[in-house]
Amino acid sequence: MPSNATPLSQRTPQLGVGQLLEGLRPSFRFAEVSFDSYIPDPAHPSQEKAVTALREFSASVGASQGGGGFFGKLFGRAPARPQVPAGIYLDGGFGVGKTHLLASLYHSVEGQRAFGTFVEYTNLVGALSFRRTVDVLSDYSLVCIDEFELDDPGDTVLMSRLMRELADAGVKLAATSNTIPGSLGEGRFAAADFQREIQVLADQFTVIKVDGEDYRHRGLPEAPAPLSSEEIEDFAVKEYPEARIAVDDFGAVCEHMTGVHPSRYRQLVSDIDVLVLKDVETIEAQSLALRFVVLADRLYDQDIKIVASGKPFDQLFTEEMMSGGYMKKYHRTVSRLTALARAGQMGEQAL
Repeated sequence: MPSNATPLSQRTPQLGVGQLLEGLRPSFRFAEVSFDSYIPDPAHPSQEKAVTALREFSASVGASQGGGGFFGKLFGRAPARPQVPAGIYLDGGFGVGKTHLLASLYHSVEGQRAFGTFVEYTNLVGALSFRRTVDVLSDYSLVCIDEFELDDPGDTVLMSRLMRELADAGVKLAATSNTIPGSLGEGRFAAADFQREIQVLADQFTVIKVDGEDYRHRGLPEAPAPLSSEEIEDFAVKEYPEARIAVDDFGAVCEHMTGVHPSRYRQLVSDIDVLVLKDVETIEAQSLALRFVVLADRLYDQDIKIVASGKPFDQLFTEEMMSGGYMKKYHRTVSRLTALARAGQMGEQAL
């Protein structure tokens, strides 16, 4: 039975620099969020405190700090008024709503601002060059970086330098990162490690802890069991007769992804409402697993429902991956794919 959308494995999206810049804004899922639409968990007061802190930070975006900014502090000139930090950093586990809060900050300010993932900014530097990226973003009032990574030393140093130069130019910065229990000590992102990586920016960042449980699974049923490969396409067409459905074999998608740069994954999944994914298998190669993390983020951003057969998504990565150095990425991916599968197969909203 033919679908009405081109399979992902047959798409070869092309992406220009202008499209990269245009894409630096919250995705469909977070296009209309606000601080008011964020619902703090009463069991975790840090969430309400984070909202308050971000509202206050929002008011400082675009405002003159006086006192010579960063170089004034470096050379000892006292500011005329209390110094507002150049950046704010949300530290917490996956599923506590940090991206919602970051997008709310983006929507709460006026003027030129950018919102993208860590990977999207490194892709931008690769496309424009470092100096050109600094020149372009220096005219922005706010730059939001979702999922700041410390996994790759080279990219971390690159982004730290970019953030430092943007702060020198007066750009306000906001960033998030994920942690999970057992990662970096007591389930916390190590603020000291973060500060050491960004070096001279360290004392300008306010680190805000956002505690809580993964809201995507807070009080919700378990992920649905995968359907059989023979029935999933008929199921999707019956349940979503008006939807744009792409049907793909999991193995074909994985093979195709190796030849498509992650910066193009947003376009790879464009114009799709439902993805039918046949014969999901456990990913054994780390390089492919990390690419699939990016693909899952783009599927989640666009709120694309998933109907799948094969192994359930909690078996998508090996046990070693789920407990290794990239465990925070893989746990986030499993959480998001489970939400999309629940939406596709059980009709629930993918939170």
